[in-house]
Amino acid sequence: MNTNQVKGAVKDAAGKVQRKTGELIDSDEQQVKGAAKQVEGKTQKAVGNAQEAAEDARDEAKSEAKNVRTGR
Repeated sequence: MNTNQVKGAVKDAAGKVQRKTGELIDSDEQQVKGAAKQVEGKTQKAVGNAQEAAEDARDEAKSEAKNVRTGR
């Protein structure tokens, strides 16, 4: 896991809590802020997932290139 994945998951969870709290206290403002924070968190986590996939692909390509050079 990378930083964006972790931070995104935390923001998503915090947004969910804020949204649910807004529902409990009947505050549209808190519900909207919580939902926005959830979207931000999910987006950041998706960026982190893409970064992780790119790093994995890069590592795999390096490994394959090394195997070609060494004749494996």
